[in-house]
Amino acid sequence: MFTGIDEVDWASLRHADGSAEDVPGLLRGLASTDPTERAGALDGMYGAVHHQGIVYDATLACVPFLLALAACEEAADRGGLVELLVSIGRGHAPEEAAEAGDGSGPADAAVRAGAELFATLVGDRESGVRRAAAEALVRFLDQPVRVLGLLRQRITVERDDQVLLALTESLGLFIRRHPSHSAEALDTLLMLGTPPYDPGLRLAALGQLAGCAPDLLPVDLVPTVVELLGERSEQRRSGRSTPTEGDHSDPDSLAGRLWRLRPSDEEGALLLRTLHTALGGRVGDRIALLEGQLSSPDAADRCNGMWMAAGLFREWRADYTVPIELIGDQLGAGAGPLPGVAVSDRLRDAAVSVLGDLFHLAAPAADHLHALVTARPDLWVQRWERRAQTLGGPLKSLARSGDPRATPVLAQVLAQPVVPDDLGRVIVHLGRSAAPLAPALRHRLGQVPLDSPETYDRAVPLLSALTALADREAVPEVLRLMRGMADGVRLRHRVVESAVRALDVFGGGSEEVVLVLRGLLESECAGVAAGALWSVEGDASAVLPVLMRELTGRDAYRRRAAAEVLARLGSSAGDAVPGLARMVEAECVWERAVGAGALWRVTGEAERVLPVLRSAWVERPGVRGVVAACLVDMGAAGAPLHDLVEAELAAPRRHLVRSGGHGGQDVLEDERLLAVCREVSAG
Repeated sequence: MFTGIDEVDWASLRHADGSAEDVPGLLRGLASTDPTERAGALDGMYGAVHHQGIVYDATLACVPFLLALAACEEAADRGGLVELLVSIGRGHAPEEAAEAGDGSGPADAAVRAGAELFATLVGDRESGVRRAAAEALVRFLDQPVRVLGLLRQRITVERDDQVLLALTESLGLFIRRHPSHSAEALDTLLMLGTPPYDPGLRLAALGQLAGCAPDLLPVDLVPTVVELLGERSEQRRSGRSTPTEGDHSDPDSLAGRLWRLRPSDEEGALLLRTLHTALGGRVGDRIALLEGQLSSPDAADRCNGMWMAAGLFREWRADYTVPIELIGDQLGAGAGPLPGVAVSDRLRDAAVSVLGDLFHLAAPAADHLHALVTARPDLWVQRWERRAQTLGGPLKSLARSGDPRATPVLAQVLAQPVVPDDLGRVIVHLGRSAAPLAPALRHRLGQVPLDSPETYDRAVPLLSALTALADREAVPEVLRLMRGMADGVRLRHRVVESAVRALDVFGGGSEEVVLVLRGLLESECAGVAAGALWSVEGDASAVLPVLMRELTGRDAYRRRAAAEVLARLGSSAGDAVPGLARMVEAECVWERAVGAGALWRVTGEAERVLPVLRSAWVERPGVRGVVAACLVDMGAAGAPLHDLVEAELAAPRRHLVRSGGHGGQDVLEDERLLAVCREVSAG
């Protein structure tokens, strides 16, 4: 298996952690008879040699040895080795984006060189190997007629449900990769989607058809899927289905920890995720399907439905009242088997997580959230080991939905000795209904230490809340913070900027406020300080020179901050027109959009800024909120761009969808954009 391994100059090769000198030890560890050593070696492969899907030169050097290991029947966990080879073949070089992989690069070529092995492994005696080899066969053996024949032949003799599912998924992959050879593969998929095949397998076939031949789907797709889902759930409850396989012999390994994070019904989650993904913009069908999932008597189906709903809510615009109400129902649900985990806790946590990312869209579930918050004070605050407290999910979700019933509960939390760090950021979503909290917030701000590593984390959320409430009585506490904060405080300038923005919103002020703000006109917060001074004094001559100077600086953030203040000055900022004119020609889209908005408010010259605003809107969706806000101010003068607004309001897909986390912020930003667009349209 390891012939030639010592002839490779591993020291000259690299992986994520640097030198690849440790790779021979990892490869030999994969062949160990000790399960713990094998698990540690696999951790090392994914953690360094193939970190986050990246293919290094050391990764490529491993491929021949991994192929030899996978071919050795005496080796254990060969299914995991085939999965690793598939991941490497789909990987990307360090300098490429993840989307650049899965193509014809050196990693793909390296695995293809040994692809004949997968034709053998698809009939291996170990089900885990057969399952992993099905995808590898389609991806890397470039003989479509032979590959299809092997898949179809295997389907006729295979008896393991998990392998049959993998073969079904591989048929869909085959059709997408080899459309000219798809006729027989489609016939096989259609066959797998009918009785007497297992309901899970039929669901898998429908999911693959939805992705590669949607015209062949049954007209009654949703009722069919819901019925199959019920049949499959009944099999699970009666113990007739095969549990999802996996190696979790070492619970402390990376693989073991990832195993524990998987859904209780991972197979069901994958089946429905495949179908939802394939249905894409058929939002009506997907909502109906979610309603079926969320109404299932099986708790695992409902749990999976909630995670599917999260993806739909994040990407598409629609009326989600009914599915959100059904998600709210899960906050008090407790029936149905989820092995090893308290059902109510799993359902509740999933529901709270989804609702918390919906902000005001979670309103249809607010009654359920309030009932849970009232019944479970122990959930008001989440205490983390070696970390500060945060608001508990149910209370945070209720407050983010804008429900005023969160206010008295938050008042009780504020009265506790230790206040969660994120409380202030949550209060901003309650609007004026949170006004009764202002005295307690002021008190807490007055207790923030002025020379602590925690100053930023404690002060900024409180300042955000008081700013949202426009609480002018908080001026003494804000000034205490600004004047007394030690120079070495972490992110001190961010704290000062938040405090200045609070004073800006509070408006009018004492001589002391004016002196503090004037003292910041030469600092890195000069632009926002000038804006606050304008709010307090209304004297353009005192701030205009500062703002014009900021426009010429190197910091793009400070230039945008200055332009935003100049926009508020309006015609009083005429001397800044040359600087704003330079901004609208900047390379940065954000800078052009902000500069154009300011130039309009200062000069009223619509013809000069409309082309800039249009190009910014088209070029970068994230800037559309800034442009739409400018169109509100422009009124009839912005009419030439109203086609953009109407198209946005009619678009079914959210304007900004980012992969990874922050899904809730994407929804919030998109809903805010829609609100401003409606204001423009109503105009």
